[in-house]
Amino acid sequence: MIQLDYSNEPTALHGVDQIVVIGTKAALARPEVLAELPAGLAPTWGSMLEALSPGDNLAATSTWIARGEGDAEGKAATRVSVVAVSERVSRHNAPGRPDVVANALKGRFTKGRGAVLVALERAEELAAVGVAVARAFPLYSKKKRSDGEVSVVVSFLAEGGARPHDSEIARVRAIARAVREAARLTDMPAAELSTEAFVAEARALAGELGLEVTVLDKEALAERGLGGLVAVGQAARRGPALVHLRWPGRGGEGADKVAWVGKGIVYDTGGLSLKGKLDMPGMKVDMGGAAAVLEALRVAAELGAEARIDAILCLAENSVGPDALRPDDVITLYSGKTVEVNNTDAEGRLVLADGVAYAVKDCGANVVVDLATLTGAQLMATGKLHAAIVSNDEGLEARALAAGRRSGDLVFALPYAPELFRGEFHSQVADLRNSVKDRMNAQSSCAAQFVAESLPPADAVRWLHVDMAGPVTVRDRATGFGVALLAELFLRQPST
Repeated sequence: MIQLDYSNEPTALHGVDQIVVIGTKAALARPEVLAELPAGLAPTWGSMLEALSPGDNLAATSTWIARGEGDAEGKAATRVSVVAVSERVSRHNAPGRPDVVANALKGRFTKGRGAVLVALERAEELAAVGVAVARAFPLYSKKKRSDGEVSVVVSFLAEGGARPHDSEIARVRAIARAVREAARLTDMPAAELSTEAFVAEARALAGELGLEVTVLDKEALAERGLGGLVAVGQAARRGPALVHLRWPGRGGEGADKVAWVGKGIVYDTGGLSLKGKLDMPGMKVDMGGAAAVLEALRVAAELGAEARIDAILCLAENSVGPDALRPDDVITLYSGKTVEVNNTDAEGRLVLADGVAYAVKDCGANVVVDLATLTGAQLMATGKLHAAIVSNDEGLEARALAAGRRSGDLVFALPYAPELFRGEFHSQVADLRNSVKDRMNAQSSCAAQFVAESLPPADAVRWLHVDMAGPVTVRDRATGFGVALLAELFLRQPST
């Protein structure tokens, strides 16, 4: 396991076995970068940089092996690798190219003590690149390794040798830890992270942070009328649950009452609308939204968020068995809306509908954000790295787009047009069907609209939907997507 830390100390690179320096060629060429590195590197630094030729989506690397040259403490540095990323950044990408940084760092540290020095081109790159570094070091693994513990320290250097403020380093450290923990949960198979195990994870975090926690099990859900969660999880050996954690906030009565709702399908077989053998593997990640919500609340508590924040985890396993939800069944959601089920593989919207209704009815939230690996159509609409967002509030949508670029959790807005999409869910026997009639009519926007049908009128609650089916993983590893987005959107003071 790699122990990761972030430091603002000039001595962070001293006494390590390996150093990776990363940035654009322009940033790497600044004299203050070379000044941080072992003295023996100076004669070859220019030729190392000259050899680098990064592409749009690739980093370029040169490596220097020390031959007895020592650092300030007299200990020889054994290896310095310089990694250049492209300076080309479009307006829909994040500065600092976090998409390339994470991949470029994977597998570079296998033993001993290491360091990463990030040469920042602009101060606003710090959040996104700091999180990208964390994503390079996943926590979950069942591999047998002979390597011992590895420790890596990360530091940042801006133009002129300036370093970020200590408060910014503390912020990046908190978000990075939560991103790695969210990715750990998402990487876990359902045999380990059942609904019961997920509840235990939530209880443990609540205990660690001193937060209120409420758990509604299958019986309580049925008694309270959360029919979406009950129906989706009723065939599984371990039942569904709604977990509600609260950060009380520090902003007093005038502050927003925010709710984050996470889809937590610990495994999705598709139910009786069974997925095929090529589509089912990987469905352990269908709880990535709930993992992000849970760990973002950790950040809220550690950073002392102003707003009151309710984190709501909608947990279920969409399984197959005698008690499985059937196509043609009619269920009643917590909002009171009835739903004729025509696709049991469109289950995420059923649990989210209950979750957002709970956020308003039980928490009194006036800002609701739901995060979900909801539709495969999201990848067709916005790709593998941009989550799709739908919002009933133009200001909230704009803030989310900006937060995505700052955090590296990229998002792109889809149409919000209820009058164009409600008809896709028309039913002859219920208020709604759960799957669209026309699959060519903006499926991701339609799925979001289904969730919105369980909210009050548009002017009563500001709502943001995040469909993260694509960016929840990169190259078959979880990314912890959503944690940094929520932190940038809700946990950064306007002055910073």
